[in-house]
Amino acid sequence: MKKLGALIASVAISIASFTSNVFAEDKGMVGISMPTKTSTRWISDGETMEKLFKEAGYSPDLQFADDDIPNQLAQIENMVTKGAKVLVIAAIDGTTLSDILQKAADSGVKVIAYDRLIRDSGNVDYYATFDNFQVGVLQATSLVDGLKERFPDTKPWNVELFGGSPDDNNAFFFYDGAMSVLQPLIDSGDIVVKSGQMGMDQVGTLRWDGTVAQARMENLLSSTYTEDKLNGALSPYDGLSIGILSALKGVGYGSGDLKMPIVTGQDAELPSIKSMLADEQYSTVFKDTRELAKVAVSMVDAIMSGKTPEINDEKTYNNGVKVVPSYLLKPVALDKANAKDVLVGAGYYTAEQIDN
Repeated sequence: MKKLGALIASVAISIASFTSNVFAEDKGMVGISMPTKTSTRWISDGETMEKLFKEAGYSPDLQFADDDIPNQLAQIENMVTKGAKVLVIAAIDGTTLSDILQKAADSGVKVIAYDRLIRDSGNVDYYATFDNFQVGVLQATSLVDGLKERFPDTKPWNVELFGGSPDDNNAFFFYDGAMSVLQPLIDSGDIVVKSGQMGMDQVGTLRWDGTVAQARMENLLSSTYTEDKLNGALSPYDGLSIGILSALKGVGYGSGDLKMPIVTGQDAELPSIKSMLADEQYSTVFKDTRELAKVAVSMVDAIMSGKTPEINDEKTYNNGVKVVPSYLLKPVALDKANAKDVLVGAGYYTAEQIDN
């Protein structure tokens, strides 16, 4: 009986200890709202944050909104109702969240805008993103470098411009960054936009939809480039680049004597990396979203500990109501020469993933 009593006491202590550890590690619920699963990038972001939050002792609630604004609003409201202490939100449309964020603020919930700035709300506490203006600078710089390399004896260069989704604040930073490089060349006559389509109101691509970009490029080729040849296309995202390239290949670019125009991109998505190695897409911009996820988790941990998160920018991102304290990561330009080494070296992809 003494042995049985000792065993029961030992088990009781173990259970109590286990229960204590479980409760000690549960730091609270964190809502993670991602815009869509149509891009592998957002799936990776969400799953990485979910894993990191669990490891840090939080209870993450990860939801994908399928590019449906009412769905995202409902998911965020549900997170607040269930008791989330902090929300990490990558908005579908950064202008639609004011009401739900007011409800979150009334419940004492802190909000971190993730990669896409949430606009028109004073209830955005912090912003974690990359240097989006620099992304555009890198894209345009690689476009110009590619034009010099592939079309050294051609002037002016015929270039068409594609922008991101007009409801994504980042799209304007990408475009403005790119135009800081391209506009002087347009003004000097070295680059010509033969369609005349410039400005985000004309070149924006709603929801970053590659099929929309493909259809627009097909229209441009049939309306503007039946005689003249296209030399380059500014594309702000790999998903658009693949659509643009499909349109170009459809009329013979990249075969025979018809050189493939220089096409840029962003996000280092695997189809685009393979396209670059096949001499189709010329470049992309790598944003290691694993590092961005770490920044978001670090911000949440600081908030939950009563500390101020680390920030490195307090002037760039005015959301229409306030300047949102931000942490900006540095993007990296990739082309055929360095893409594999950088991505495999960073552990972002394996060599087998890229080669197969």
